[in-house]
Amino acid sequence: MGFKEFKNKKWFKIMTNMYVLVLTIFVIWMAFFDANSMFIHQELRKDIKKLREQKEFLQGEINKDKEELQKFSDKWELEKLAREKYYMKKEKEEIFLIEYEDSLKIKKNE
Repeated sequence: MGFKEFKNKKWFKIMTNMYVLVLTIFVIWMAFFDANSMFIHQELRKDIKKLREQKEFLQGEINKDKEELQKFSDKWELEKLAREKYYMKKEKEEIFLIEYEDSLKIKKNE
C-alpha cells in the first residue's frame, strides 16, 4: 500500500483538513498543557468539596460551642461544671469521689 493509496482514504482527508488539525491541537492543549487544564479543574473540585465538608463540620462545632456558652451564662451551671470537671470546692467543704471497680484502669496480673 503506497502513500497515494493511503492519501485517497476518506478519514485521511478529514484528519488532514486544516480546521480539524487546529481543533485537535487546541483540544489537546486545553486538556493537558494549559494552566486551566481539566486535570487542574478536577483537583480544584476535590478541594472545594473537602472545604465544604470542613465548613459544615466547623459550623456544627460553632453551634455546639454557642449552646455551651449559653448554658454557662447561668451561675449554677458554671458552678456545676467547675465541681464536676475540675473538682473545685467551696471553702470548708469536703468532696468524696466514688470510683467503681469497673471504672479503674488497673492491669491485672494473671
